[in-house]
Amino acid sequence: MVIGDAYAEVIHRGEDPSCRRANLVRQSPSLVAGIALVQSRGGALIEAHPGEVIRTPPGEEHWHGAAPDRFMIRLAPWETDDAAWLEHVAADDHNGPRFSTRTRP
Repeated sequence: MVIGDAYAEVIHRGEDPSCRRANLVRQSPSLVAGIALVQSRGGALIEAHPGEVIRTPPGEEHWHGAAPDRFMIRLAPWETDDAAWLEHVAADDHNGPRFSTRTRP
């Protein structure tokens, strides 16, 4: 699930046998800079700041985006080009109560 516009720049694309890649992603207000919001399906809304790392396990349904009033720039490594894009995030979910990565429930 995605909120807002995202602009990805591939900075590394692995070749066989490793297909690891890394993108620099700039995401508009709808982690390198800004404030990121991340939420696994059914989980707490997490707020992350520059220098913090958020990991989502393979296959976990989640959304991520910029806070409504901030841009977000993030480094996004992953293993393949496969992605399952899900439904858009409702404004109520995007603006819900947030937890810091340090106080994550």
